Amino acid sequence: MELHNVLGFPILTLSIFLPLAGALVIWLFIKNEQVVRWSALLVSIVTFIVTVPLATHFDTSTSKMQFGEFHAWIETFNINYNLGVDGISMPFIILTSLLTIVCIVSAWQCIQKRVKEYMVAFLILETTLIGVFAALDSMLFYFFWEAMLIPMYLIIGIWGGKNRVYATIKFFLYTLAGSVLMLIALLAMYFKSGGTFSILAYMDFPFDFQWQYWIWIAFFIAFAVKVPMWPVHTWLPDAHTEAPTAGSVILAGILLKMGAYGFLRFSLPICPDASQYFVPFMVGLSLVAIIYISLVAMMQTDMKRLIAYSSIAHMGFVTLGTFMFTQPAVEGAIINMISHGFVAAALFLCVGVMYDRLHTREIADYGGVVNVMPVFAAVMMLFSIANVALPGTSSFVGEIMVLIGTFAADPSQLSVSAKWIAVAAALSVILSACYTLWMYKRVIMGDIKHDAVKTMKDMSVREFSYFVPLIVLVLWMGFYPLPVLDVMHESVAHLIEQATSSKLEAAAALAGMAHEVAVH
Repeated sequence: MELHNVLGFPILTLSIFLPLAGALVIWLFIKNEQVVRWSALLVSIVTFIVTVPLATHFDTSTSKMQFGEFHAWIETFNINYNLGVDGISMPFIILTSLLTIVCIVSAWQCIQKRVKEYMVAFLILETTLIGVFAALDSMLFYFFWEAMLIPMYLIIGIWGGKNRVYATIKFFLYTLAGSVLMLIALLAMYFKSGGTFSILAYMDFPFDFQWQYWIWIAFFIAFAVKVPMWPVHTWLPDAHTEAPTAGSVILAGILLKMGAYGFLRFSLPICPDASQYFVPFMVGLSLVAIIYISLVAMMQTDMKRLIAYSSIAHMGFVTLGTFMFTQPAVEGAIINMISHGFVAAALFLCVGVMYDRLHTREIADYGGVVNVMPVFAAVMMLFSIANVALPGTSSFVGEIMVLIGTFAADPSQLSVSAKWIAVAAALSVILSACYTLWMYKRVIMGDIKHDAVKTMKDMSVREFSYFVPLIVLVLWMGFYPLPVLDVMHESVAHLIEQATSSKLEAAAALAGMAHEVAVH
C-alpha cells in the first residue's frame, strides 16, 4: 500500500510531538499553577488545530495511507519511523486531541495538588495515544503502546481514589501481560517475513495458517485485555472507580479503542484465515459482553462502576461488528467506537460534576438533583439516552449498522444463524435502557431525599463548556453521519477485502510459481 502526503509537511510528527514539547516546557520553565493550567490548555488546543487538516484534507476516494512519513530509525534491525493514517485511524487522532482539551478543562479546579505533574502527564499521554494511531512500523507502534502505560499509571496512582494503588497495579499487570505476547508475535513475524517490522508489509506477506493461528492468539490476548473483553475485563471497573474524572474520560474515550483498533489494524488484515477461523469464538465472547456484562451493570450501586460495565457491554458491540466481515458491520463498529468516546466520556464527566459537590458516587446518596441542577439534569439526560442508543444520537447509528451487518453476515462462518446473533445483540438496547434509565431516575428525578443535595449548585460556565462539543458531536453524528462514513468507507472496503481473501491461496500460488521456475 502506497504512502502519500498531500500537505507536503510532517503533520503527523507535529501532532505527536507538539504535546510532548509543551509538556517539557511546562515542566522545566513554569512554576505558577494557574499558568500551568493555561499553558496545558493552550498546547492541547493548538494540537487539536494541527490535527484538523487530517480531516479537512483527507482524500475519501482512496484506501491508501495518507500524510505518510518515512525515515530510517534503527537501521541494524530495519526499524523505521513510519507514519500514516487511513479512514480507520484518522478519526481517532482527532478524537484524542479533542478529548485531551476536555480533560484539561474538566480538571481545572478539582485537581489542586501537583497540578504541573498532572498536566504534564496528560500531554505526554496525548503524544503516546496519537502515536499509536499513526504508527505504521510495528516496533514504533509497540513503543507508543507501552509508553502509554506510564502516564496513565501515574494519573490513576497519584490522583486517584483511596484504592488507587490496587487499581493501578492491576491495570498495569493486565496490560503488560498482554503486551508481552504481542511483542513475541511481532518478533516472530519479523523473522518469518525476512526482517521487516512494516505493518503494511505484514498485510501482504503470505503467512501460513499455523503461523496465523498462533500470531492471532497472541494479538487477541493483547487486544482483548485493552478492549476489554470478558473474561479479562475485571481491571476496568477498578481503574475507572479509582481514576480521577479526567482519567476515566480518557480511559473510556480513547484507551479502550486501542484494543479494537488493534484487531482492525493487525488481526484482520495480517491473519485473515485465522480471523475467519475464530469468528464463532469472537461472536460468543462479544455476546457474553453484551448480555452478561449488561446484567452485571444493573447490579451496581456506584455510578462510575455502572458506566464502566456499560462501556464493556458497548465494546462487545464493537468486537461483534468487527468480526462480521461486512461493510455495514465494520463501519458500524468504528462509528460505535467514536460515539462511545463521546458518550462514555460525557457520562463520566457528569459523575465528576456531582462528585465535586457531594464527594460520593453512590446512587443512593442522590435523588431529586433536577430540582437544584436543571441544566445539568438536561445534559445528563441527553447522554443517558445516547447511551441507550436512541434514534437521533450517534450510538444509534453505530448499533443499527452493526445489527444490519450482522444480519447480512456469511452464515458459513458462524456456528449459529446470523439472525439469531443479531437478535441476541439487540437485547443490549433493552438492557442498556434498564440500567442507564434506572440510574438516571434515582439520581436525577423525584423529590430531594437528602439534605446534602439541596446544597448542590447548577453547572458553571466552565463545566458546561466542556460538554458543548460532546453534545454537538453526538447529535451531529446521530442526524448526519455521512461525512464520517465517507472518510472510512474505502479503508473499510479494503480491510474487508484483505480479511476475506485467503493467504493460504496466495501462498499456494507463490509455491506453484516457484515450482514452475524450478522445472523450467
